[in-house]
Amino acid sequence: MEDRFWHKAYANGVPPFIDYEAITLSQALERTAQRHPDTIALVMMGKTITYRQLNDLVNRFSGALSDLGIQKGDKVALILPNMPQAIIASYAVFRLGAVVVMNNPLYTETELAHQLNDSDSKTAIGMDLLVPRLLTVKEKTGIETIISCHIRDYLPFPKKQLFPLVKKKMHRKVMPHEDVLEFMDLIRRYPPAPPGTEVRFDDLAALLYTGGTTGLSKGVMLSHANCSICVQQLKAWLPDAEEGKDSMLGTFPVFHTAGFTTGMNTAIYRGLTYILIPRPEPGVVLEMTRKYHPNWFPCVPTLFVGILAHPDFPKTDFSSVKGCVSGAAPLALETIKAWKGAVGADIVECYGLTETSTLSHANPWGGTTKPGSVGIPVSDTDCRIVDVETGTRDMPLGESGEVILKGPQVTSGYYQQPEETAEALRDGWLYTGDIGYMDDEGYLFIVDRKKDMIIAGGYNIYPRDIDEVLYGHPKIKEGCAVGVPDPYRGETVKAFIVPEAGQQVTEDEVRAWCREKLAAYKVPKQVEVMDELPKSPIGKVLRRRLREMEMAKQAAGADQTGQ
Repeated sequence: MEDRFWHKAYANGVPPFIDYEAITLSQALERTAQRHPDTIALVMMGKTITYRQLNDLVNRFSGALSDLGIQKGDKVALILPNMPQAIIASYAVFRLGAVVVMNNPLYTETELAHQLNDSDSKTAIGMDLLVPRLLTVKEKTGIETIISCHIRDYLPFPKKQLFPLVKKKMHRKVMPHEDVLEFMDLIRRYPPAPPGTEVRFDDLAALLYTGGTTGLSKGVMLSHANCSICVQQLKAWLPDAEEGKDSMLGTFPVFHTAGFTTGMNTAIYRGLTYILIPRPEPGVVLEMTRKYHPNWFPCVPTLFVGILAHPDFPKTDFSSVKGCVSGAAPLALETIKAWKGAVGADIVECYGLTETSTLSHANPWGGTTKPGSVGIPVSDTDCRIVDVETGTRDMPLGESGEVILKGPQVTSGYYQQPEETAEALRDGWLYTGDIGYMDDEGYLFIVDRKKDMIIAGGYNIYPRDIDEVLYGHPKIKEGCAVGVPDPYRGETVKAFIVPEAGQQVTEDEVRAWCREKLAAYKVPKQVEVMDELPKSPIGKVLRRRLREMEMAKQAAGADQTGQ
C-alpha cells in the first residue's frame, strides 16, 4: 500500500504503516500475565481477578477442554454475556488452537441451532439459564458436550444483591442435569499447566456471526492475525492507555465484534483492567463509573443517549475518563454536542464491521475530530468509494457511493459460504454495503446502509439524514425513519419516535420540524410515537424490525379490509 492523502490528517506519532508483531491472542495473555501479574484483569461487580489468576484459570480450563476431546481447529460455541467465564473460556479455546464461536445469549432455539450447525460446533458453553435451550437443540446439532456457567461463581456477594444490576430472571435456580458439566468443577479438577499445542499466527481464532443477504447469519472467519493486528492498530491510534494501570468499561458484549476486539482482546493485550458489565443499562454504567472510575469509556450511541437522560448523570464524576469511544452504529450529532457540553470530553467515533475485526476508521485521537464523520482509515487500511450500480467506478470526493475496504484486519471470508464470500470480497476489496462519501482530507461520512435506502417517487432517500433531524428535535429522545410501501410513490417515509420523558409531541409537530430542515421529498409522511424502539443486544436500533412490524400491520389491515 502506498501513501494516501488522508495520512496527512493522522495525529502526531501515529504511523500510517505498522510493523506488526506476530503474537497470537493466547500469547498476548501469557505476556501480560508475566509483565503485570498482580494487575487486576477483570472486575465483576466487586469480584477481582488478577492477570496471574486469569492466566492460571485459562490453563486449567484448556486442560479440561483437551480431556473432553477438543483439538486444534475444533469449534467451541460460547453463549455467554460479559462474565469472567466468557473471557476464561475464549482464551482457553485460543490456547488449544481451537476456534471460538460467539453466540448471542438471547437467541431463540432456531437461531442458535442454525449457528451451531453452520459452525460445526462440538462443545457449547452457556449460562445455566440457557441449559434447557441447549439440551433441546443438542439433538438437532453436532453438539457433544454442554458446559454450564453460573453468574454466582464470580461474585463477592450473595445473588440476591445483584438486582437491579442483572435481570430478575437470572436469579432462578436451574437444576443440575446429568448430561451437563459444570464450569467450576472442571476448573478445580485440572492444574494450571499450559497445553503443548502449537498455535500459528495465521490460524483461525474465531467465528463471529453477522447478517447475510439471505436473512440467515453467516460466520465471519477471523484469524489470530486479523484480531491481533486490529488490536495493534487500536494501540497505535489510541496510544494514551497506560499498560498495567488504566481501566476500561466492558459495555460492548464480548459476543459482538466490538466487545470481542475493542473490549476483551484490547484489554488483555494492553494489560488494562476490564470492568465487566453483563447488562449495559444507563443506571448500571453510571453506578460502575462512580465505583470504579474507569479511564476509557466505550459505549454504543443509544447508551450515550440513555446516560445523558438518566437522573443519576448529574451526580456522576467523569474526571477519571481519558477517552470516550463510540462504535457499532451511527452517533447523532446532537448526542455528541450534548456529551461534550456536559462531560467536557469528545466522543471519538469509530467505524468498522465484523468483517474488519471491528475497525477500519476512526477520528484521530489527539487530532481533528469532525462531527458526523467516522474518521479516516487507520494504519495500513485502504478505502474507496465506488458507484452503487457496478462497484467498479470510483466516485469523486464528496459524492456518495458504496464503501469498500482493504487491510490486514479484513476477514478471509465466511465459513462454508463461498458464494457470500465471493460477493463480499472482490479483487481483495471488502464491499461493505454501506453508503458514504469522503471529504478532501479523507474523512468518511456514512450516509446509510445500501439495503436501507428508500426510493420514493424516483428519489433516493437515506434514512440517516432524517434520523439526524429527528434527534435534533428538543422533545424527541430517539427517532428512526424507514421506507414503507406506498401505492403512488412506490415507497414513502415513516418516522418512529420516542419522546423525551414527560414530553408529548404530535405528528404535525414532527413534520413541521422536518420541513424546516429537509427537502420536501424526505419529510416523513407518517409518524408513529412509541414507548421504545426495538434494539439489538448491543444497542443498535433495528430499522429492519420496524419495517417488518409496519409490513405486518399493513398486511393485517388488508386482511381485515378483505373480510
